[in-house]
Amino acid sequence: MDNSSELTENSRLPIRGILLDIALNAIIPLILYRLSKRYISPSELAALAIAAVFPLSKSIFDLLRHRQFDPISVVVLLGIVTSSIALLFGGSPRLLLVRESLFTGVFGLACFVSLLLPRPLMFYFGRHFVAGDDVRKRERFDASWELPQVRFANRLITIVWGTVYVAELTIRVILIYTLSAQLVLVFSPVLIGGFTILAITWTFSYVRRTRARVAVAPPPQPG
Repeated sequence: MDNSSELTENSRLPIRGILLDIALNAIIPLILYRLSKRYISPSELAALAIAAVFPLSKSIFDLLRHRQFDPISVVVLLGIVTSSIALLFGGSPRLLLVRESLFTGVFGLACFVSLLLPRPLMFYFGRHFVAGDDVRKRERFDASWELPQVRFANRLITIVWGTVYVAELTIRVILIYTLSAQLVLVFSPVLIGGFTILAITWTFSYVRRTRARVAVAPPPQPG
């Protein structure tokens, strides 16, 4: 089987698994955060530290068992760390408002920086969602990197996600300095959710189109 047919076979995005993975990484830290605030300490920093237990534990477990990180857990963990660092610089109303988008901006910048690496950041997210813990699927997914269409697609997806999240942070900062705090709180979920949904929708659509092009492309010639 050539790389193009392997990519086609393994590029069916398991949407249900993706949503479950995201839900677990979002809901469990939130539950831990609220339980900490209610029963352990009103401290924001302490609550964030306890919320980090699940993504940190999952990252260590995945590293020890599968010798790989779950990128969603890593993202959640880094988001909590970023929020904690922001708290250390004070709790001004504007800083608290921008804190929610601070990590998305950092993540966007990380996407751009990863373009300098052998494989961009979103390649690893794609491999996690498509192949999971299946060793054979992961090997085939890695092998698909030899295809120029796959390399271009992963770099473009990384650029788009980087642009989306840097833009989201930029717009939020503008709103914070031009609107009241109440209006910013109203617009914030719509802003983050809307940008994320747009990025996910475009990515799924683009991956399907790329998969179709790869499926009909002639296999690369050796040498």
